[in-house]
Amino acid sequence: MKATEGIFDYVIVGGGSAGCVLANRLSADPGVTVCLLEAGPADTNWAIHIPAGMLWLMRSKVLNWQFHTEPEPALARRRLFWPRGRTLGGSSSINAMCYTRGHPRDYDAWEAEGNRGWAFRDVLPYFKRSEDQARGPSAFHGVGGPLHVSDFEAPTALTQTFIEAGQQAGFPHCTDFNGADLEGVGLFQTTQKRGLRWSTAKGYLSPARARPNLKIVTNAHAQRVVFEGLRACGVVAQREGGIPSYFAARREVILSAGAVQSPQLLMLSGVGPGSHLAHHGLRPIVDLPGVGQNLQDHLDVMVVHQGRRARSTGLTPLTLLKGPWELARLALQGAGMLTSNGAEGNAFIKSSPEEPVPDLQLHFMPARLRDHGRDLRYLAGQGFSMHVCFLRPKSRGHISLASADPMAAPAIHANYLSHPEDLRKMILGIRQVRRIFAASAFDLDRGDELMPGKQAQSDAELEAFIRSHAETIYHPVGTCRMGPGDNPMSVVDHELRVHGTQGLRVVDASIMPTLVGGNTNAPTVMIAEKASDMLLRSGSSLA
Repeated sequence: MKATEGIFDYVIVGGGSAGCVLANRLSADPGVTVCLLEAGPADTNWAIHIPAGMLWLMRSKVLNWQFHTEPEPALARRRLFWPRGRTLGGSSSINAMCYTRGHPRDYDAWEAEGNRGWAFRDVLPYFKRSEDQARGPSAFHGVGGPLHVSDFEAPTALTQTFIEAGQQAGFPHCTDFNGADLEGVGLFQTTQKRGLRWSTAKGYLSPARARPNLKIVTNAHAQRVVFEGLRACGVVAQREGGIPSYFAARREVILSAGAVQSPQLLMLSGVGPGSHLAHHGLRPIVDLPGVGQNLQDHLDVMVVHQGRRARSTGLTPLTLLKGPWELARLALQGAGMLTSNGAEGNAFIKSSPEEPVPDLQLHFMPARLRDHGRDLRYLAGQGFSMHVCFLRPKSRGHISLASADPMAAPAIHANYLSHPEDLRKMILGIRQVRRIFAASAFDLDRGDELMPGKQAQSDAELEAFIRSHAETIYHPVGTCRMGPGDNPMSVVDHELRVHGTQGLRVVDASIMPTLVGGNTNAPTVMIAEKASDMLLRSGSSLA
């Protein structure tokens, strides 16, 4: 027996990076009622707000969905760990806070696929509207928005060494990875304020919490969208204690559950590949074969060196001894080691000079890292690491139902390296990283190469290393692809309305037709900003 929790104009499923933006923007109209459903708890845990708390968040089973892929055929049948945020703010509450948008050509390519209004000239105003840029306004940046974007107060000495080494290796110094030219090496900007994480829950949801027309429901796991004919009219969610509750929507249901769970929820609701739904005993409402398809992610591999000097920021004895002092610095100054996201240094570079735009991204870590930072013993040693990923992979995977149980995780088939170009680019990426680490700036710090190791030199040896060690760098997108209705793999149109339905949209990273060449949190915020204008325009026409 499900209890009715109320009737709202909009019901948003997922209080993550996109959902918090929508909750704020929609409820700013006092004539509109909004309900935000989040499967996880509120964002009150200390580890969320202290950037260095990421190490704990990777291990949390309460604030992290801790998904795993199915055995990956091209990666030695390994099941890769996929952390995703399970709290208000979603992955913006557990990620590394890196603020990059990708290349303008990425968005122009979306428009070229038939998505009117999604070229870079169209989305840049929404990036700027979302932003409170610490450096001030410019042609590419905004101030006064909900999302604080800041520079590091004091980057580590090892990170500065990386930037010097990158220039010695022939790469330009880039001071703004979201400006006119993003190629080169430099420092990330992060979504922080006074040294603390600034998630979308903090930036967007906190100012809206007291609005009487916004209801925020945590620990509410959505089970299915309810339809009357082809119109979405509400959501059934399981509350604490296993009690199903019904949240009715007068105008629209909006899925913002992310690239893993938005397609899962569509399929559980009868929208998806008809034969797949029937296999799980579900009645198809709309046979939409593209739901769950087109999965893309940035596969990442690491080059790690032993350090020769005590300059690492991992869990070394020296950094642990500094712990109480660093807590005081964070509290009093908003500065110090605990404000670091780990990945301070960034680079967008080309795998070869012939590339028209950078096709590789590097994340520099002034610490030894393995197993997403969960290997604490490895992290305790001196050293430094570089992540490298190919920015525009050609491999495609899919999300499918493992069962018809809404509480079960979906099956993730990332299908990494199914296209040979992706592997070739990752090998070139390792070679570019080795060029940087071989620069004279690292001479006093460079110990032995721990991964891949000096024994791995040939393409075949590097291929074997990649297949046995590569992991995600947390950018899954594309599973509810945006595109025109004549494309059978499209799930939503250019206004993010689900094809074949009424009153139902998807607003999150799953709508990306192709993966952007950078970190995906800022683009997800932009998508929600743009969608909020679409929803408010549509709602006013109904009023």
